[in-house]
Parts: sequence; C-alpha cells; structure tokens
Amino acid sequence: MPLDFTIKPLPLALATALQQKIDQKTKPLGALGQLEAVALQIGLIQNTLTPTLNHPHIIVFAGDHGLVEAGVSAYPQTVTAQMVANFLAGGAAINVFARQHGIKLLIADAGVNADLSAHSGLIHAKIANGTQNCLARPAMTGEECLEALYKGSELVKGCHAQGCNCIGFGEMGIGNTASASLIVQRLTGMPLAECVGRGTGLDDAGLSHKTAVLQQVLDRHQVSAASPLAVLAHFGGFEIAMMAGAYLQAAELGMVVMVDGFIASAALLVAARCYPAVLGYCVFSHVSNERGHQALLDHFNADALLKLDMRLGEGSGIAIVYPLLQSAVLFLKEMATFAEAGVDH
Repeated sequence: MPLDFTIKPLPLALATALQQKIDQKTKPLGALGQLEAVALQIGLIQNTLTPTLNHPHIIVFAGDHGLVEAGVSAYPQTVTAQMVANFLAGGAAINVFARQHGIKLLIADAGVNADLSAHSGLIHAKIANGTQNCLARPAMTGEECLEALYKGSELVKGCHAQGCNCIGFGEMGIGNTASASLIVQRLTGMPLAECVGRGTGLDDAGLSHKTAVLQQVLDRHQVSAASPLAVLAHFGGFEIAMMAGAYLQAAELGMVVMVDGFIASAALLVAARCYPAVLGYCVFSHVSNERGHQALLDHFNADALLKLDMRLGEGSGIAIVYPLLQSAVLFLKEMATFAEAGVDH
C-alpha cells in the first residue's frame, strides 16, 4: 500500500494581505521579529487573516529499538516502559509543561518492548515489541513501516475531529537517537560524525562506540536515499514512523504543526522527502542540544524559535514554545493599527 496523502502548498497569494495587516500594527516594521513570521505562516496555513489556535494537542509516541543490544545507549531498554508509566502518572517534564499551557497530552504505545495492556490511559497502537536489531537485519518490514505510518495518521484524524487545529509530536524510546542519526545521514548525506550525539548522556567512549556501531549499520544496509520509506524501514523506530505519518496527516488537514527536537525532526525529514509541501505547515520550536539538529534545521532552511540547550525529547520543546504561537496569533488579532490608535507613523 503506497502512501496516499494530499498536501496543498500554502496559499502564498494571501501573504501580501497578511504582511500588510502585520505592518499596520502600532509598532516599527519588523519590531516583533520572528513572531511576525509565525503570525504570517499560521495565517497562510489556515488561509485567513484572522487565524486562531484551538484545542492544542501533543501526541507522544513510544517505541523500543533492537539496536540497543549493541550498546548505543547509556540507559537500559526497560526505561522506555518505565517512562511511559511516568507519562501516564503525570510525572514527566512533558506532563508539567502541557498542564502549564493547557495542551492536551496523549501517549501512544507504538512498539514498546513490554506488555502495557493494563494501562487504560494509553493509546494501544503497538506494531510489535520493539524493532529488530538493524545491525543484523532491517529494523522493520515494509508492511510494518506502512502500518505505523497510517496508525500515526489515524491518531491525528481523531484529534482533528475533536476540534484540534494545532498539534505536535513527541517521542520516547531508548536508542532512538541512534535510529534518527542513521536516517538523517542516509537521507541528507551529512557525515555520520555530524549526525551522532550523546543521546541519553553517553561519555566520550560511549559516543565513540555508538558512532562505530552506526557506521557498521550503514555499511551493512546500502539502502538508497531515493527511497525514504525504505530508509525508515531499515533504520527507524515504530515511534519515528508513526510521527512521520502524523506529520503528513496533520498537513493534509491544514493543521499548524509544531516540531520538537532532533528525533522528531528526523521523522519530519522522512515525511518531507515523500511530500515536500509538509514543511510549510511546520513551526520549529527549538534547536536541540543533540548534535546534528542545527544542521538538519539548516537542511530544512528553518529557523527555530528557541535555543535552550534542551535534548529531552517527549515533545518538551513544543510545550515550551506554544505560548509564543499564541502571542503571534493574538497580536495579529488584538493589537491596534496605527489608524485605530490614532498614532502617526
């Protein structure tokens, strides 16, 4: 089953009218900086001069990775399931930030290597108990990859049906910086050393070992970058695949899409290679401290709104940046124009 999404380019004909509305506000031209760019982008996404943000959601996808067997993480694989329980109990950073800003938080089991069926608050979307060890074989089959993509898509449809028009995606999965690094290297051609970071906190020896293992994986799988879904299937996690499908569905539905850090951006890279127009719907929340994220943002020709040296994942950067999107929309809606305020300019 091939991918089947329809993602419209943004209606750039509206850009002039939006920019004029922004420029007529009681401020010097460009004085609100990136907020002005965000206001214009959200107006284009919603094809209106009066955009709104309704019922924001974050979906955190969790999955395990067979490559952890090769020692690419400082944490054991059991932490993935433990952190899912922490999310459901409301105790993680993303819970705190989502509560702070009134964001609906959903947790999805994309492929955790544990029986989580007893967790009633969890979205049960498991493809399998983790991916295969891609040092020996592809992480997932093509069929599993597509199943994960479309499960991510279906979850977004459900959020949209509840009135959500602004959404972001987080992840949890011990070993998933390794998968993200492999995807980014193969799809961009960046040197592997520029794609591989410390993940959960590897020391220098651990980072060197991780890099060596990932080079072995790349040497074993000579999958072509011209086939982004094949790259995803060979190297990705189920949570990364679900995020890729979620991005595509959100863009098809005309939603404002908030992008988190390195792993979330790697999932977006796959989606964008399939449907480049998806990038127009994306607001990039922050520059992760994970090596390779800034280079990936440069690849997207994207400017992130914040640089806080965060590298937590979970969608935490999205929750932190959401109030800035609110500010961009509200100044466009509520700030007086020079004419309304009787201010000379």
